[in-house]
Amino acid sequence: QVQLVESGGGLVQAGGSLRLSCTASGRTFNPYAMGWFRQAPGKERDPVAAISWSGGSTYYADSVKGRFTISRDNAKNTVYLQMNSLKPEDTAVHSCAARPTYSSGSYVYTSPIQYDYWGQGTQVTVSS
Repeated sequence: QVQLVESGGGLVQAGGSLRLSCTASGRTFNPYAMGWFRQAPGKERDPVAAISWSGGSTYYADSVKGRFTISRDNAKNTVYLQMNSLKPEDTAVHSCAARPTYSSGSYVYTSPIQYDYWGQGTQVTVSS
């Protein structure tokens, strides 16, 4: 089984920045695509950003495009989400997810049902 652990969440003022990290451990089988999702109380889990194994293909939700950057370091089994210019509407539990792709191709996935492994999430709170 693969375990994902997120870190880096916290409380920030609007306009501030945070960098989330997600590290995979356990019995990992490379390659795998990664994604970040967020869920606010009473709302659905929505995709924030996604990245292919190679890092050559990325996806960003329209609401975060230009403000967030997803990246990965496969040697460390870690994916990052740099969040700049944070807004109160970014407040949510942020979770990372992994999907084995069985190839080194440039594939990204944006639906929760496409992912096999999930972290427990890290809270991001943005005050106004």
